[in-house]
Amino acid sequence: MSDTPSDLKYIDTHQWVRVHADGTATVGITDFAQDQLGDVVYIGVPEVGETVTGGEEAGVAESVKSASDVFSPVTGEVIEINEILEDEPEKVNEDPYGDGWMFKVKLADQGELDGLMDADAYAEHVAAAE
Repeated sequence: MSDTPSDLKYIDTHQWVRVHADGTATVGITDFAQDQLGDVVYIGVPEVGETVTGGEEAGVAESVKSASDVFSPVTGEVIEINEILEDEPEKVNEDPYGDGWMFKVKLADQGELDGLMDADAYAEHVAAAE
């Protein structure tokens, strides 16, 4: 598995969020999550304009061996979805922190980020789970 990027925040259900200077954030699943799922064959994401809530279900990732709910680390309005995943869901396996991102939101409350794990805390969480 790849290193845990230090510029992201994480939640215990193995999703990440990358915060941008303009008050938006990109969300995806972690390398650990994609590895546990196996070959991803379908990604379900919220629709543009929909509001997602931090810690609540926002989508699904399905693989040849299982399906897993995807939770949003943050609350906000969905402003973009990664349409590439519709035809190429394997991008989640190939590049979970890059081309495999799932959706972008306009953050409702940046203070919500304070409760999320940094890379070191997430790495410890994963090590405890293995």
